[in-house]
Amino acid sequence: MSIKVGVIGAGGMLQYHQAGFRQAGAELVAVADAAPGAAAKAAAKYGIPASYESVEAMLSGSPELDAISVIVPNKFHKPLAVQCLAAGKHVFCEKPPALNAGEVQEIIDTAKKAGKHVLFNFNNRARPESLAMKAYIDQGVVGTINSAQAKWIRRTGIPGFGGWFTTKELAGGGSLVDLLHMVDLAMYFMGYPEPAYVMGQIFSDFIHDKQFKGPWGIPDKVGGTTDVENAAHGFVMFKTGQVLSLQVSWAEMIKREEVSVVFQGTKAGGKVERLFAIDGFDNTAIDSAELYIQENGHSVDRNIISLPCEDMGRIGSAANFIEFLDGKCEPLNTPEQALRLMQVIDAVYESAKGGKPVAI
Repeated sequence: MSIKVGVIGAGGMLQYHQAGFRQAGAELVAVADAAPGAAAKAAAKYGIPASYESVEAMLSGSPELDAISVIVPNKFHKPLAVQCLAAGKHVFCEKPPALNAGEVQEIIDTAKKAGKHVLFNFNNRARPESLAMKAYIDQGVVGTINSAQAKWIRRTGIPGFGGWFTTKELAGGGSLVDLLHMVDLAMYFMGYPEPAYVMGQIFSDFIHDKQFKGPWGIPDKVGGTTDVENAAHGFVMFKTGQVLSLQVSWAEMIKREEVSVVFQGTKAGGKVERLFAIDGFDNTAIDSAELYIQENGHSVDRNIISLPCEDMGRIGSAANFIEFLDGKCEPLNTPEQALRLMQVIDAVYESAKGGKPVAI
């Protein structure tokens, strides 16, 4: 019997979630969205039988649901995940996991109490080149990764002004929260070690400058709040002795957008990169992965060939959730990893505020 899934949120990410769930053999039963008419419109577009304008209505009207996908602004990730888990449903939640590490812990505690699973959409782990690189790491080709550099930087990439993306109360933060993917991917390659100390700084020089608006995102909201950072830099020391540097920005004085994880291991180094064209859209990007080794007295660079993936692993990540629930594979992420990621992000903000390193 196929897993029955409901979705909260009828926005743009629904296209990927529904495709991934169906690819893995799940049945999409219902969609809910508080915006009048949004759920009904999405249901018609994607062939979903039931639509609701509240989560409560969906839970009562479609009690057969096994799992629920959460695609809403960041502030609502924790309360909706907790509500659905407590109602006896597995949960697949968009990134970030929550506004902070404390909220992630609440999700973990609720999931354990309910005996249900929760996964998060760290979709860049599901990109073909990321999967290929992780396989080399797991096979021991790289050895121990001593250090890594995570980077997602944009020259003009603020996703609208005055909306929820730029409102700390709703988003939890700015560029660091929105573009956390490479920090997550680096920690994933490193074995997700436990962080010990974090030093960070944030910058808001361009956060009100309309010249730095991205080519996508949400419309500007006149009179809305814009109180988050446009750039964040940090350094993480893990309890294992491994180290990670991070650079994340929506708006920064650079030549072009860069999205990459570079690492240095005891047997090999490597790089996973997404190179966007100047317009910044996903379907113009080139993905690549390389290994760097010393072999027979020579420096050898190996290019890892992988299939193209314009959706940045979003469909594969959603499919993994269903396949995991079906017992067909291991999950691409765990709640405990989400907790460590948010501990690092929280500590970057705390360090920036206090002007000194933060112990976790």
